[in-house]
Amino acid sequence: MEKILVQYTFPNSTTKQYDKVNEELRSLGLEHPDGLIYHVGAQKGNNLIVCEVWESERALNKMRDTLVPVLNRNGVPSNIKPEITNVHYEFSGVLEHH
Repeated sequence: MEKILVQYTFPNSTTKQYDKVNEELRSLGLEHPDGLIYHVGAQKGNNLIVCEVWESERALNKMRDTLVPVLNRNGVPSNIKPEITNVHYEFSGVLEHH
């Protein structure tokens, strides 16, 4: 299976909503969903930006079945189509302090 990069832009969404969605996912035992490698969220103007790396599109789709109702309950648009790109190269940096 090929790793994918997933990029969402949620219009008119806030970090407060983002935090509520993550709180609900944790309460469902989904703090670390199967297949998710990396997740980051940020506010940019009135938009919430989320970028993720998944083991496969299949793993992402499985999580979306649970995620969509959680987004809806927290007022975050769930009909957003993410940009999905196959991962070509992956690098993880480590900063060492001496």
